[in-house]
Amino acid sequence: MTTISIVTGANRGLGRNTAISIARHGGDVILTYRNGADQAREVAAEIEALGRRAVAIQLDVADIRAFAGFADKVRATLQSWGHDTFDHLVNNAGHGEMAGITETSEAQFDLLFNVHVKGVFFLTKTLFPLLADGGRIVNFSSGLTRVSYPGFSAYSAAKGAVEILTIYMAKEFGSRGITANTIAPGAIETDFLGGAVRDTPAYNEAFAAITALGRVGLPEDIGPAVASLLGPDNRWITAQRIEVSGGQNI
Repeated sequence: MTTISIVTGANRGLGRNTAISIARHGGDVILTYRNGADQAREVAAEIEALGRRAVAIQLDVADIRAFAGFADKVRATLQSWGHDTFDHLVNNAGHGEMAGITETSEAQFDLLFNVHVKGVFFLTKTLFPLLADGGRIVNFSSGLTRVSYPGFSAYSAAKGAVEILTIYMAKEFGSRGITANTIAPGAIETDFLGGAVRDTPAYNEAFAAITALGRVGLPEDIGPAVASLLGPDNRWITAQRIEVSGGQNI
């Protein structure tokens, strides 16, 4: 049975790989992007080349005023595909800020919480009427909620809030058979923080040294894990934080 997934921030990085991995598992994808329309269209084209349907819709998850209009576009897409509901919501879109507590500005703090907490909360609320019974929600967190590194206090606090929010989603939405889980990646070679882990050998080597499998992660390590969690064999997993880090800091 074909599924339909919404993946936010899917024009690059972990979101991109997640969207493509879902398509490889036989799912259609509605993907969002804030900037990078050309990238988003390339991801949609790659999904279509796999024989699945895809559409890219612009969305800034920090702007909750845009959510109702986005939901209208989702509804129209679903109808054009012959459906009234979608099956999976993957709240991936996000960004990072690295600053010590005493150096973090109010603007940095507010944007982190607007994107990672307020955006996730209200986008899920807005799309909930379109989410099918028995559907799935996956929210992205971080390995930084389990261990601490200087400079990530506000980012990690936002991700910690997402983990608690996910538990409440699992509880409140369970009556409709909807599961909610958190995926928590470790250090990954993406353009997060300007590609620090990917492009700075000292960072890459330092994180590899504290990871049981001896390297940092790749987007290809994360997307398939999300796609697997969305699969029919994982219907009994809910309210869980699932770390996908190769054994970082164990």
